[in-house]
Amino acid sequence: MNPYRSIPRHCLLFACLVAGTAFWMTVQGVRTPLQAATRHINIIEIHDTINPGVQDYLEHVIERSEEGGAEFLLVLLDTPGGLMTAMRGMVKAIMNAEIPVVVYVYPSGAQAASAGVLITAAADIAAMAPGTNIGAAHPVTASGGDVPETMSNKVVNDMAAFARSIAEERGRNAEWLEKAIRESVAITAEEAFAKNVIDLVARDVPDLLVQLDGWQVRRKGYTRTLYTEGLEQRTIEPGWRHRVLRAIGNPNIAYILLMIGLAGLYFELSQPGTVLPGVVGAICLVLAFYAMQTLPVNYAGFLFIVLSVVFFILEIKVTSYGMLSIAGVLSLALGSIMLFQSPGQTTRVALPVLIPTLVTISVFFVAVATLAFRAQVRKPQTGQEALIGLAGEAATDLAPEGKVWVAGELWNAEAPEPIPRGTSVQVVSMHNLKLQVRRMDDK
Repeated sequence: MNPYRSIPRHCLLFACLVAGTAFWMTVQGVRTPLQAATRHINIIEIHDTINPGVQDYLEHVIERSEEGGAEFLLVLLDTPGGLMTAMRGMVKAIMNAEIPVVVYVYPSGAQAASAGVLITAAADIAAMAPGTNIGAAHPVTASGGDVPETMSNKVVNDMAAFARSIAEERGRNAEWLEKAIRESVAITAEEAFAKNVIDLVARDVPDLLVQLDGWQVRRKGYTRTLYTEGLEQRTIEPGWRHRVLRAIGNPNIAYILLMIGLAGLYFELSQPGTVLPGVVGAICLVLAFYAMQTLPVNYAGFLFIVLSVVFFILEIKVTSYGMLSIAGVLSLALGSIMLFQSPGQTTRVALPVLIPTLVTISVFFVAVATLAFRAQVRKPQTGQEALIGLAGEAATDLAPEGKVWVAGELWNAEAPEPIPRGTSVQVVSMHNLKLQVRRMDDK
Protein backbone atom coordinates (compact mmCIF):
# COMPACT_ATOMS: atom_id res chain seq x y z
CA MET A 1 0.00 0.00 0.00
CA ASN A 2 1.30 3.48 -0.94
CA PRO A 3 1.74 5.44 2.34
CA TYR A 4 1.12 8.79 0.52
CA ARG A 5 -2.30 7.84 -0.86
CA SER A 6 -3.95 8.67 2.46
CA ILE A 7 -2.58 12.24 2.34
CA PRO A 8 -4.98 14.70 0.65
CA ARG A 9 -3.70 16.13 -2.62
CA HIS A 10 -4.09 19.74 -1.50
CA CYS A 11 -1.84 19.03 1.49
CA LEU A 12 0.90 17.74 -0.81
CA LEU A 13 0.56 20.84 -3.01
CA PHE A 14 0.79 23.11 0.03
CA ALA A 15 3.89 21.28 1.27
CA CYS A 16 5.54 21.62 -2.15
CA LEU A 17 4.71 25.33 -2.18
CA VAL A 18 6.23 25.87 1.26
CA ALA A 19 9.36 23.91 0.31
CA GLY A 20 9.73 25.85 -2.95
CA THR A 21 9.32 29.18 -1.15
CA ALA A 22 11.91 28.22 1.45
CA PHE A 23 14.35 27.16 -1.27
CA TRP A 24 13.83 30.42 -3.20
CA MET A 25 14.35 32.51 -0.06
CA THR A 26 17.53 30.57 0.69
CA VAL A 27 18.87 31.22 -2.78
CA GLN A 28 17.99 34.90 -2.50
CA GLY A 29 19.63 35.11 0.90
CA VAL A 30 22.82 33.68 -0.53
CA ARG A 31 22.79 35.76 -3.69
CA THR A 32 22.07 39.19 -2.12
CA PRO A 33 25.25 39.36 -0.02
CA LEU A 34 27.28 38.41 -3.09
CA GLN A 35 25.71 41.20 -5.05
CA ALA A 36 26.23 43.69 -2.25
CA ALA A 37 29.85 42.61 -1.95
CA THR A 38 30.55 43.34 -5.64
CA ARG A 39 32.50 46.59 -5.92
CA HIS A 40 30.65 48.90 -8.27
CA ILE A 41 29.83 52.47 -9.16
CA ASN A 42 26.46 53.86 -10.18
CA ILE A 43 26.20 56.07 -13.27
CA ILE A 44 23.36 58.39 -14.26
CA GLU A 45 22.88 60.82 -17.13
CA ILE A 46 21.36 64.26 -16.69
CA HIS A 47 20.91 65.68 -20.18
CA ASP A 48 18.03 67.99 -19.39
CA THR A 49 17.07 71.28 -17.82
CA ILE A 50 17.29 71.40 -14.05
CA ASN A 51 13.74 70.94 -12.75
CA PRO A 52 12.02 69.25 -9.80
CA GLY A 53 11.86 65.95 -11.72
CA VAL A 54 15.63 65.91 -12.18
CA GLN A 55 16.10 66.85 -8.52
CA ASP A 56 13.85 63.99 -7.39
CA TYR A 57 15.70 61.59 -9.68
CA LEU A 58 19.14 62.59 -8.32
CA GLU A 59 18.00 62.34 -4.69
CA HIS A 60 16.54 58.89 -5.38
CA VAL A 61 19.76 57.67 -7.02
CA ILE A 62 21.96 58.99 -4.21
CA GLU A 63 19.81 57.21 -1.63
CA ARG A 64 19.85 54.01 -3.69
CA SER A 65 23.64 54.23 -4.12
CA GLU A 66 24.15 54.67 -0.38
CA GLU A 67 21.96 51.67 0.42
CA GLY A 68 23.57 49.54 -2.30
CA GLY A 69 27.12 50.23 -1.15
CA ALA A 70 28.35 51.92 -4.33
CA GLU A 71 31.94 53.20 -4.28
CA PHE A 72 30.76 56.50 -5.69
CA LEU A 73 28.10 58.03 -7.94
CA LEU A 74 29.10 59.32 -11.37
CA VAL A 75 26.81 62.00 -12.87
CA LEU A 76 27.19 62.64 -16.60
CA LEU A 77 25.97 66.23 -16.91
CA ASP A 78 24.84 68.29 -19.88
CA THR A 79 22.43 71.09 -18.97
CA PRO A 80 21.61 74.66 -20.04
CA GLY A 81 20.44 75.41 -16.49
CA GLY A 82 17.00 75.49 -14.92
CA LEU A 83 15.11 76.30 -11.76
CA MET A 84 16.98 77.79 -8.82
CA THR A 85 14.94 75.86 -6.25
CA ALA A 86 15.66 72.53 -7.96
CA MET A 87 19.37 73.42 -8.24
CA ARG A 88 19.59 74.17 -4.53
CA GLY A 89 17.95 70.84 -3.73
CA MET A 90 20.43 68.98 -5.95
CA VAL A 91 23.42 70.80 -4.43
CA LYS A 92 22.15 69.96 -0.94
CA ALA A 93 21.74 66.29 -1.87
CA ILE A 94 25.26 66.09 -3.36
CA MET A 95 26.98 67.83 -0.46
CA ASN A 96 25.21 65.72 2.17
CA ALA A 97 25.58 62.36 0.42
CA GLU A 98 27.29 59.61 2.39
CA ILE A 99 29.25 58.51 -0.68
CA PRO A 100 31.43 60.62 -3.02
CA VAL A 101 29.66 62.19 -5.99
CA VAL A 102 31.57 62.81 -9.22
CA VAL A 103 30.07 65.25 -11.74
CA TYR A 104 31.46 64.89 -15.27
CA VAL A 105 30.41 67.38 -17.95
CA TYR A 106 30.23 65.00 -20.90
CA PRO A 107 30.33 64.37 -23.88
CA SER A 108 32.22 66.90 -26.01
CA GLY A 109 29.87 69.74 -26.90
CA ALA A 110 28.05 69.48 -23.57
CA GLN A 111 27.71 72.37 -21.15
CA ALA A 112 27.23 73.10 -17.47
CA ALA A 113 25.54 76.46 -17.74
CA SER A 114 23.58 78.51 -15.22
CA ALA A 115 22.36 76.12 -12.50
CA GLY A 116 24.75 73.47 -13.84
CA VAL A 117 27.72 75.56 -12.67
CA LEU A 118 26.88 75.22 -8.99
CA ILE A 119 25.90 71.56 -9.35
CA THR A 120 29.33 70.87 -10.86
CA ALA A 121 31.07 72.93 -8.20
CA ALA A 122 29.27 71.07 -5.42
CA ALA A 123 30.63 67.67 -6.49
CA ASP A 124 33.39 65.94 -4.54
CA ILE A 125 35.22 65.63 -7.85
CA ALA A 126 34.35 67.90 -10.78
CA ALA A 127 35.50 66.87 -14.25
CA MET A 128 34.92 67.99 -17.82
CA ALA A 129 35.51 66.54 -21.24
CA PRO A 130 37.47 68.48 -23.90
CA GLY A 131 35.18 70.64 -26.00
CA THR A 132 32.74 71.40 -23.15
CA ASN A 133 32.13 74.68 -21.34
CA ILE A 134 30.95 75.96 -17.98
CA GLY A 135 29.61 79.31 -16.77
CA ALA A 136 26.94 81.95 -17.47
CA ALA A 137 25.21 81.50 -14.14
CA HIS A 138 23.50 84.87 -13.82
CA PRO A 139 19.94 84.33 -12.52
CA VAL A 140 17.15 84.83 -15.08
CA THR A 141 13.42 84.25 -15.14
CA ALA A 142 11.80 81.14 -16.62
CA SER A 143 11.24 83.04 -19.88
CA GLY A 144 14.96 83.83 -20.17
CA GLY A 145 14.62 87.50 -19.28
CA ASP A 146 16.38 89.42 -16.55
CA VAL A 147 15.10 89.28 -13.00
CA PRO A 148 13.03 92.41 -12.21
CA GLU A 149 15.28 95.18 -10.91
CA THR A 150 13.58 95.30 -7.52
CA MET A 151 14.61 91.67 -6.91
CA SER A 152 17.81 91.49 -8.97
CA ASN A 153 20.28 92.58 -6.27
CA LYS A 154 18.69 90.36 -3.67
CA VAL A 155 18.71 87.25 -5.87
CA VAL A 156 22.21 87.82 -7.30
CA ASN A 157 23.74 88.50 -3.87
CA ASP A 158 22.08 85.40 -2.45
CA MET A 159 23.37 83.24 -5.33
CA ALA A 160 26.86 84.70 -5.02
CA ALA A 161 26.98 83.91 -1.31
CA PHE A 162 25.71 80.41 -2.04
CA ALA A 163 28.47 79.92 -4.63
CA ARG A 164 31.17 81.14 -2.23
CA SER A 165 30.01 78.73 0.46
CA ILE A 166 30.20 75.83 -2.02
CA ALA A 167 33.65 76.91 -3.20
CA GLU A 168 34.98 77.16 0.36
CA GLU A 169 33.60 73.72 1.22
CA ARG A 170 35.06 72.07 -1.90
CA GLY A 171 38.26 74.15 -2.20
CA ARG A 172 37.39 75.66 -5.58
CA ASN A 173 37.87 79.11 -7.13
CA ALA A 174 35.28 81.21 -5.26
CA GLU A 175 36.23 84.39 -7.13
CA TRP A 176 35.50 82.89 -10.56
CA LEU A 177 32.23 81.28 -9.40
CA GLU A 178 31.03 84.63 -8.12
CA LYS A 179 32.01 86.28 -11.41
CA ALA A 180 30.05 83.60 -13.32
CA ILE A 181 26.96 84.67 -11.37
CA ARG A 182 27.42 88.43 -11.44
CA GLU A 183 28.89 88.81 -14.93
CA SER A 184 27.74 85.59 -16.68
CA VAL A 185 31.31 84.69 -17.73
CA ALA A 186 31.94 81.23 -19.25
CA ILE A 187 35.11 79.22 -19.89
CA THR A 188 36.25 76.01 -21.59
CA ALA A 189 37.19 72.78 -19.86
CA GLU A 190 40.93 73.52 -20.07
CA GLU A 191 40.45 77.05 -18.70
CA ALA A 192 38.26 75.71 -15.89
CA PHE A 193 41.01 73.25 -14.91
CA ALA A 194 43.66 76.00 -14.99
CA LYS A 195 41.52 78.29 -12.83
CA ASN A 196 40.76 75.55 -10.23
CA VAL A 197 37.07 75.50 -11.08
CA ILE A 198 37.22 71.75 -11.77
CA ASP A 199 39.60 68.99 -10.69
CA LEU A 200 40.49 67.29 -13.97
CA VAL A 201 39.86 66.97 -17.71
CA ALA A 202 39.14 63.50 -19.12
CA ARG A 203 38.54 62.36 -22.72
CA ASP A 204 35.80 59.87 -21.84
CA VAL A 205 34.49 57.71 -19.00
CA PRO A 206 37.28 55.07 -19.16
CA ASP A 207 39.90 57.83 -19.08
CA LEU A 208 38.08 59.45 -16.14
CA LEU A 209 38.08 56.19 -14.17
CA VAL A 210 41.80 55.70 -14.82
CA GLN A 211 42.54 59.20 -13.49
CA LEU A 212 40.31 58.66 -10.44
CA ASP A 213 42.14 55.50 -9.38
CA GLY A 214 43.87 56.31 -6.09
CA TRP A 215 42.17 59.72 -5.82
CA GLN A 216 41.64 60.89 -2.24
CA VAL A 217 38.32 62.49 -1.37
CA ARG A 218 38.30 64.62 1.78
CA ARG A 219 34.87 65.28 3.20
CA LYS A 220 33.06 65.51 6.53
CA GLY A 221 36.17 64.97 8.62
CA TYR A 222 37.49 61.86 6.88
CA THR A 223 39.53 60.91 3.83
CA ARG A 224 38.44 58.25 1.38
CA THR A 225 40.61 56.77 -1.37
CA LEU A 226 38.94 55.71 -4.60
CA TYR A 227 40.05 52.51 -6.31
CA THR A 228 38.46 52.25 -9.72
CA GLU A 229 40.29 49.29 -11.24
CA GLY A 230 37.93 46.37 -11.83
CA LEU A 231 34.85 48.27 -10.70
CA GLU A 232 31.51 47.18 -12.13
CA GLN A 233 29.67 50.05 -13.84
CA ARG A 234 25.90 50.09 -13.20
CA THR A 235 23.81 52.59 -15.12
CA ILE A 236 20.61 53.60 -13.33
CA GLU A 237 17.83 54.60 -15.69
CA PRO A 238 14.97 56.82 -14.46
CA GLY A 239 11.73 54.99 -13.68
CA TRP A 240 8.35 55.97 -15.11
CA ARG A 241 7.67 58.26 -12.15
CA HIS A 242 10.85 60.24 -12.71
CA ARG A 243 10.32 60.31 -16.48
CA VAL A 244 6.87 61.80 -16.03
CA LEU A 245 7.97 64.31 -13.40
CA ARG A 246 10.97 65.38 -15.48
CA ALA A 247 8.68 65.95 -18.46
CA ILE A 248 6.03 67.95 -16.61
CA GLY A 249 8.25 69.61 -14.01
CA ASN A 250 8.61 72.68 -16.22
CA PRO A 251 6.27 75.48 -15.04
CA ASN A 252 5.19 76.12 -18.64
CA ILE A 253 4.11 72.50 -19.13
CA ALA A 254 2.40 72.39 -15.74
CA TYR A 255 0.48 75.59 -16.59
CA ILE A 256 -0.68 74.26 -19.97
CA LEU A 257 -1.81 70.99 -18.38
CA LEU A 258 -3.75 72.93 -15.73
CA MET A 259 -5.51 75.03 -18.37
CA ILE A 260 -6.38 72.01 -20.52
CA GLY A 261 -7.67 70.16 -17.46
CA LEU A 262 -9.92 73.02 -16.35
CA ALA A 263 -11.19 73.56 -19.91
CA GLY A 264 -12.02 69.86 -20.30
CA LEU A 265 -13.93 69.64 -17.02
CA TYR A 266 -15.72 72.92 -17.73
CA PHE A 267 -16.87 71.65 -21.13
CA GLU A 268 -18.08 68.41 -19.54
CA LEU A 269 -20.06 70.30 -16.89
CA SER A 270 -21.66 72.60 -19.45
CA GLN A 271 -22.37 69.79 -21.95
CA PRO A 272 -22.98 66.66 -19.84
CA GLY A 273 -22.52 63.33 -21.58
CA THR A 274 -19.67 64.25 -23.95
CA VAL A 275 -17.32 62.12 -21.74
CA LEU A 276 -14.07 62.58 -23.71
CA PRO A 277 -13.37 66.20 -22.69
CA GLY A 278 -14.04 65.30 -19.07
CA VAL A 279 -11.69 62.30 -19.18
CA VAL A 280 -8.90 64.28 -20.87
CA GLY A 281 -9.45 67.18 -18.45
CA ALA A 282 -9.26 64.93 -15.39
CA ILE A 283 -6.02 63.30 -16.58
CA CYS A 284 -4.42 66.68 -17.33
CA LEU A 285 -5.46 68.04 -13.93
CA VAL A 286 -3.93 65.06 -12.11
CA LEU A 287 -0.66 65.55 -14.02
CA ALA A 288 -0.73 69.29 -13.30
CA PHE A 289 -1.28 68.75 -9.57
CA TYR A 290 1.52 66.16 -9.56
CA ALA A 291 3.88 68.70 -11.12
CA MET A 292 2.77 71.58 -8.89
CA GLN A 293 3.52 69.67 -5.71
CA THR A 294 7.22 70.21 -6.44
CA LEU A 295 6.96 73.73 -7.92
CA PRO A 296 6.82 76.99 -5.93
CA VAL A 297 3.09 77.54 -6.44
CA ASN A 298 1.45 80.76 -5.30
CA TYR A 299 -1.92 79.54 -4.06
CA ALA A 300 -3.51 82.97 -4.40
CA GLY A 301 -2.90 82.63 -8.14
CA PHE A 302 -4.35 79.12 -8.13
CA LEU A 303 -7.47 80.34 -6.31
CA PHE A 304 -7.89 83.12 -8.89
CA ILE A 305 -7.88 80.49 -11.65
CA VAL A 306 -10.46 78.37 -9.81
CA LEU A 307 -12.56 81.52 -9.21
CA SER A 308 -12.50 82.25 -12.95
CA VAL A 309 -14.02 78.83 -13.65
CA VAL A 310 -16.76 79.55 -11.09
CA PHE A 311 -17.54 82.83 -12.86
CA PHE A 312 -17.82 81.08 -16.22
CA ILE A 313 -20.16 78.44 -14.76
CA LEU A 314 -22.35 81.16 -13.22
CA GLU A 315 -22.47 82.88 -16.62
CA ILE A 316 -24.46 79.89 -17.87
CA LYS A 317 -26.98 80.13 -15.04
CA VAL A 318 -27.25 83.88 -14.49
CA THR A 319 -28.13 86.61 -16.99
CA SER A 320 -25.25 89.01 -16.38
CA TYR A 321 -24.94 90.42 -19.93
CA GLY A 322 -21.28 89.33 -20.10
CA MET A 323 -20.13 90.80 -16.77
CA LEU A 324 -19.37 87.39 -15.27
CA SER A 325 -17.39 86.42 -18.37
CA ILE A 326 -15.31 89.58 -18.07
CA ALA A 327 -14.70 88.84 -14.39
CA GLY A 328 -13.72 85.28 -15.33
CA VAL A 329 -11.18 86.45 -17.93
CA LEU A 330 -9.65 88.96 -15.48
CA SER A 331 -9.40 86.34 -12.73
CA LEU A 332 -7.83 83.88 -15.16
CA ALA A 333 -5.25 86.45 -16.26
CA LEU A 334 -4.35 87.44 -12.68
CA GLY A 335 -4.11 83.81 -11.57
CA SER A 336 -1.91 82.88 -14.52
CA ILE A 337 0.52 85.72 -13.81
CA MET A 338 0.69 84.92 -10.10
CA LEU A 339 0.61 81.11 -10.29
CA PHE A 340 4.33 80.36 -10.02
CA GLN A 341 5.48 83.55 -8.31
CA SER A 342 6.46 83.14 -4.68
CA PRO A 343 8.52 85.49 -2.49
CA GLY A 344 12.21 85.17 -3.38
CA GLN A 345 11.54 83.08 -6.49
CA THR A 346 12.11 83.95 -10.16
CA THR A 347 10.06 81.04 -11.47
CA ARG A 348 7.16 82.04 -13.69
CA VAL A 349 5.36 80.99 -16.84
CA ALA A 350 7.15 82.30 -19.94
CA LEU A 351 5.26 85.08 -21.76
CA PRO A 352 5.38 83.27 -25.15
CA VAL A 353 3.50 80.45 -23.43
CA LEU A 354 1.32 82.52 -21.10
CA ILE A 355 -0.24 84.93 -23.59
CA PRO A 356 -1.35 82.45 -26.33
CA THR A 357 -2.60 79.95 -23.75
CA LEU A 358 -4.47 82.61 -21.79
CA VAL A 359 -6.15 84.03 -24.91
CA THR A 360 -7.08 80.59 -26.25
CA ILE A 361 -8.54 79.33 -22.97
CA SER A 362 -10.42 82.61 -22.34
CA VAL A 363 -12.01 82.49 -25.79
CA PHE A 364 -12.89 78.84 -25.23
CA PHE A 365 -14.55 79.53 -21.86
CA VAL A 366 -16.52 82.50 -23.20
CA ALA A 367 -17.64 80.58 -26.30
CA VAL A 368 -18.81 77.55 -24.32
CA ALA A 369 -20.63 79.77 -21.80
CA THR A 370 -22.37 81.64 -24.64
CA LEU A 371 -23.43 78.47 -26.42
CA ALA A 372 -24.70 76.91 -23.21
CA PHE A 373 -26.69 80.05 -22.32
CA ARG A 374 -28.26 80.20 -25.79
CA ALA A 375 -29.19 76.54 -25.56
CA GLN A 376 -30.99 77.19 -22.28
CA VAL A 377 -33.02 80.18 -23.50
CA ARG A 378 -33.74 78.76 -26.95
CA LYS A 379 -37.26 77.53 -27.61
CA PRO A 380 -37.54 73.72 -27.25
CA GLN A 381 -37.40 71.87 -30.55
CA THR A 382 -39.07 68.63 -29.38
CA GLY A 383 -41.81 67.57 -26.99
CA GLN A 384 -45.00 69.36 -25.99
CA GLU A 385 -43.25 72.70 -25.45
CA ALA A 386 -42.14 72.72 -29.10
CA LEU A 387 -45.81 72.86 -30.26
CA ILE A 388 -46.70 76.02 -28.36
CA GLY A 389 -47.05 78.94 -30.78
CA LEU A 390 -47.04 76.82 -33.95
CA ALA A 391 -49.58 77.56 -36.69
CA GLY A 392 -51.98 74.95 -38.04
CA GLU A 393 -55.28 74.44 -39.81
CA ALA A 394 -58.65 73.23 -38.57
CA ALA A 395 -59.24 69.77 -40.09
CA THR A 396 -62.84 69.75 -38.84
CA ASP A 397 -65.21 72.25 -37.40
CA LEU A 398 -64.25 73.14 -33.84
CA ALA A 399 -67.48 73.48 -31.87
CA PRO A 400 -65.65 73.83 -29.56
CA GLU A 401 -63.79 70.49 -30.02
CA GLY A 402 -62.49 68.92 -33.19
CA LYS A 403 -59.28 68.11 -35.01
CA VAL A 404 -56.47 70.28 -36.39
CA TRP A 405 -53.38 69.83 -38.53
CA VAL A 406 -50.20 71.00 -36.73
CA ALA A 407 -46.63 70.24 -37.86
CA GLY A 408 -47.93 67.63 -40.29
CA GLU A 409 -49.80 65.73 -37.57
CA LEU A 410 -53.51 65.42 -36.77
CA TRP A 411 -54.32 66.47 -33.22
CA ASN A 412 -57.39 66.64 -31.03
CA ALA A 413 -58.07 70.28 -30.33
CA GLU A 414 -60.39 72.62 -28.49
CA ALA A 415 -61.13 76.30 -29.07
CA PRO A 416 -62.80 78.92 -26.86
CA GLU A 417 -65.22 79.72 -29.73
CA PRO A 418 -66.50 77.85 -32.80
CA ILE A 419 -63.97 77.74 -35.64
CA PRO A 420 -64.96 76.55 -39.15
CA ARG A 421 -63.00 73.88 -40.99
CA GLY A 422 -60.02 75.20 -42.99
CA THR A 423 -59.42 78.18 -40.71
CA SER A 424 -55.82 78.95 -39.72
CA VAL A 425 -55.25 78.41 -36.03
CA GLN A 426 -52.40 78.80 -33.52
CA VAL A 427 -51.55 76.49 -30.63
CA VAL A 428 -51.92 78.21 -27.26
CA SER A 429 -51.28 75.30 -24.88
CA MET A 430 -51.67 71.56 -24.45
CA HIS A 431 -53.48 69.53 -21.81
CA ASN A 432 -53.72 65.73 -21.76
CA LEU A 433 -52.56 65.53 -25.38
CA LYS A 434 -55.34 67.93 -26.46
CA LEU A 435 -54.30 71.22 -28.04
CA GLN A 436 -55.82 74.50 -27.00
CA VAL A 437 -56.03 76.69 -30.13
CA ARG A 438 -57.33 80.04 -31.29
CA ARG A 439 -57.91 81.78 -34.57
CA MET A 440 -54.76 83.19 -36.15
CA ASP A 441 -56.35 86.64 -36.49
CA ASP A 442 -57.30 86.77 -32.79
CA LYS A 443 -55.21 89.11 -30.66
